[in-house]
Amino acid sequence: MRAFAFYLVLLLATPLAALAVVLPANVYRAQGIAAPDCDGPLQVLIFAVPAILIYGAGALLTYRAGRSFHRLVFLLCLMIALATVPNIAEAVHELYRNAAAGECLR
Repeated sequence: MRAFAFYLVLLLATPLAALAVVLPANVYRAQGIAAPDCDGPLQVLIFAVPAILIYGAGALLTYRAGRSFHRLVFLLCLMIALATVPNIAEAVHELYRNAAAGECLR
């Protein structure tokens, strides 16, 4: 029963991971406009941090199981977790860029 709940959590977190990978940290720069996006980095981090925690834990737990099916799930979890890392780095870079330029002060 625990394995079923574990796989259900991974399955339900798939849209969260998809948003974490797809959302740009600065919507304006993605459209070609040189303007600060004060909400973009936080919107990315809201989806990306839980996704990397869920799929990173999933990769760790399935790697320890050792069966061939678990190795496949391990590779899928690892790929999803690693796919979110560049978007997290871009969001953090955008936060520092806005702070250094004095933009987005509230």
